[in-house]
Amino acid sequence: MLHIIEETLLDSIKLIPFLFLTYLAMEYLEHKTSEKTEKMIKKAGKWGPLIGGTLGAVPQCGFSAAASNLYAGRVITLGTLISIYLSTSDEMLPILISEQAGLGLIGKILLLKIAIGMAAGFLIDLLITRKHIEEHYHIHDICEKEHCHCEKGIFRSAVRHTLQITLFIMAVTFALNLVLSFGGEEALASVLLNRPVLGPVIAGAVGLIPNCAASVVITQLYLEGAMSFGTMMAGLLSGAGIGVLVLFRVNRNKKENIKIIALLYAIGVLGGIVLR
Repeated sequence: MLHIIEETLLDSIKLIPFLFLTYLAMEYLEHKTSEKTEKMIKKAGKWGPLIGGTLGAVPQCGFSAAASNLYAGRVITLGTLISIYLSTSDEMLPILISEQAGLGLIGKILLLKIAIGMAAGFLIDLLITRKHIEEHYHIHDICEKEHCHCEKGIFRSAVRHTLQITLFIMAVTFALNLVLSFGGEEALASVLLNRPVLGPVIAGAVGLIPNCAASVVITQLYLEGAMSFGTMMAGLLSGAGIGVLVLFRVNRNKKENIKIIALLYAIGVLGGIVLR
């Protein structure tokens, strides 16, 4: 047990400098581009899924939350919303960078999320026509108060994100090391690695959790070799971060919200199964 704890602490602590620098860069990018990003998505029109799918993959604080607000006000279409949800990386990118994953792997994941998001968005908009109505909500209110804490400055926000994600990584790594040390490798592989359908079904459900822990768990399990690529993609595709939580808060039609989440989940799982 002491060896497991020691190994977990060492593996987690060595990531802190990489995580901090990554989050600092992300916070700087957010402060420089957030307003332009929102203006672009508002003016996207029929090209919403194209622009939304691309911008969703850019690491920005609470962009999925902003998209939920815009959809609640019918400023963007359902297809654009889904494209943003599917391409959103949440905490995936910082973890991949901090773990020094190859650029090829990072690029592959991002491009697949963008491509799937765009394709799904255009198809949805082709099948469902929605009228745009006046926007009723203020985007920055929920984004800053519930997720970003951007108003406290980029350095403080980067420190907060780094500590929070480090604790999540530590918890996931400890649990995984514990399972593997006590002979759980075969059981874990039989559930996630060797199940081309059940694996994505489970990962997709985990991805729907509106918390950064979901993408942390999924990405970390894949990097530790406990999850196949397709299973990981199912979880990352369905993982829209805080956007799902915001959608239920600002969009009054709860039945519609459930249908949107079900659609997101179905696309994520299907994508994971195809990419196995």
